[in-house]
Amino acid sequence: MSTKVLDASRARWATLLSQPANVDQEKICRAYATSFYESVTLRQAAARCADGGRNLALLDSEINAFNDLISTKCGG
Repeated sequence: MSTKVLDASRARWATLLSQPANVDQEKICRAYATSFYESVTLRQAAARCADGGRNLALLDSEINAFNDLISTKCGG
């Protein structure tokens, strides 16, 4: 698994967290859902890689955080 892929995932996470409070809630919830899906897809790829195991904890943490955001902020 490329560190570029993980870095891009972290950058998306940081961008979403820095959104101003006045952003359209529906738009931000769609962004959370998209990022959640991308994180899960990355985790699946990392699980298949011989050297991907070290990234699983990071991706699991990211997935759980997006899941919590969706649950608390988007009524999911």
